Amino acid sequence: QGQLVESGGGLVQAGGSLRLSCAASGHTFRLNNIGWFRQAPGTERELVATINSGGSPTYAVSVKGRFTISRDNAKTTVYLHMNSLKPEDTAVYYCNAPNRQYAWGRGTQVTVSS
Repeated sequence: QGQLVESGGGLVQAGGSLRLSCAASGHTFRLNNIGWFRQAPGTERELVATINSGGSPTYAVSVKGRFTISRDNAKTTVYLHMNSLKPEDTAVYYCNAPNRQYAWGRGTQVTVSS
């Protein structure tokens, strides 16, 4: 079925920025909607952004105006540009189809210090 590999996380101060990458292999990636999820300790994994095959995005209210999702179909890669980061954005970030149909990757840790 292929793999999803997330990268780009790290430790950043509040107000800072990061760019996450999701590299896909072995999928019909180019044809599908893809999303970024995040999970903080003790919470459910939540969907924060999606992008469809045509490049149209959607965002959760909590990140709208601060995060931007984009995709490079030629590279089968999806990005999440995160600006104005807040401590409450601290979580492990994952990519997957919005219906979670693919196997989960290991995620990438984002930690925002106050």
